[in-house]
Amino acid sequence: MKFVYSAIITLIFSTVIFAQEPVTLSLDKTVELAFMNNASIIQARNDVDAASSGMLAAYGSYLPSISLSGGWNRSQNDQAAGERSYQGLVQTFPATFSVRNSFSTGINARYTIFDGLKRESNFTRASASAKSSEYISNRMKQTIRFQVGSAYLNVLRLDQLVKVSEENLKKDNRQLERITESNRIGALSLADVYRQQSQVAADELSVINAQNNYDKAKADLVALIGLDMTKKYEFIDPGMSTNIDQAELNDVQTKISNIDEYTKRAISSRPDYLAMSENLSSSEAGVTSAWGGYLPSVSASASYDIGATEFSKMKDNKTISWGIGLNWNIFDGFLTNQSIQTATVNKKNTEVQLKQAEREIIVEIQKVLLDLEAAKKQVEVSQKGVKSASEDSRIAEERYNLGAGTLLDLLTANAGLVNAQANNINAVYFYITAKRNLEYVLGERKE
Repeated sequence: MKFVYSAIITLIFSTVIFAQEPVTLSLDKTVELAFMNNASIIQARNDVDAASSGMLAAYGSYLPSISLSGGWNRSQNDQAAGERSYQGLVQTFPATFSVRNSFSTGINARYTIFDGLKRESNFTRASASAKSSEYISNRMKQTIRFQVGSAYLNVLRLDQLVKVSEENLKKDNRQLERITESNRIGALSLADVYRQQSQVAADELSVINAQNNYDKAKADLVALIGLDMTKKYEFIDPGMSTNIDQAELNDVQTKISNIDEYTKRAISSRPDYLAMSENLSSSEAGVTSAWGGYLPSVSASASYDIGATEFSKMKDNKTISWGIGLNWNIFDGFLTNQSIQTATVNKKNTEVQLKQAEREIIVEIQKVLLDLEAAKKQVEVSQKGVKSASEDSRIAEERYNLGAGTLLDLLTANAGLVNAQANNINAVYFYITAKRNLEYVLGERKE
């Protein structure tokens, strides 16, 4: 029994430990999950399906409409016997009872030959709406990819800052052990021990704050993806390089000088701008449709009907009809004029929106290139800062160990190194984010 209990307990603990194993997600996998779970993408996909059904209906308007009808009717007349007087004479009539059945069926077809260009305009609008929905859906995917990527990079950045804080804590703990031992043998004063203990306590607080920021960033990313918040996740992407060489930094200046080229590329490929262009096409078709109210409509119809009082004799009574109808609304109380004015205003507003979107794209390109230039400079400066701070820390530690320097000098140098390392990490991820932002603003990626 003891063996059985031990086995059960071991199995339970193994299951719990296994269940608590974190799920490791790369950037591509994270984006893939976001595409599956994000509510905005799901809604955009549904809008595409709805627009596709509208396109099918627009095709259907060029086809005839066909309807089939049928019916059965039964009437029953039951009249009691009675008398009636007519010119002084009394007439009697017997009771009567009669039943009459009526069977009918028919097929009708109707085809619109011309409806004042409304059918053509509706087709244009449906086509524009379908394309616009596709562009909006694609842009939504690009937006989610950028947002998830930015949040993912932020998690990696904060993770690196946690490691820097932890490594600094380990280093200062080792230094505290050396100082404590030196004080024990009388080589250093007790004040140095207290000062180093205070520094270690500050390092521990830095680790706690860095870990807290990291955990909150992970929670935000998990929520953005739409995953189960109760599970544990690790975000590690070995394929993402944070090494930025000078050749890549030198290429930034070339990108900055090509602002006109980037603007043209963005306007020709941005799905949201292309969607707005389709909206303009739709508004132009709306004007044409409104003008069609002044034109006549022409339609053709045909029908075939059979009917009888007995089902077996239905084929004996056939009716076939066909013809062409014309309808022209001569005066409608200026309703057509109102429709034209409304459609024209809508078209003008769409043109203004399209022009404003073009200006916003130009501004976005300028801003992202400025950010890229600033990120490049930050990387260059931070790399020099790490190199200089590392040398200062090494010299300060050697001087302190030889008794030629003070503990305050060493602590100052170490704090400078930690700050330089943090600045370098922030600069590198700011640069990577700026590059991805340029890709997002251009909108050339096909999802």
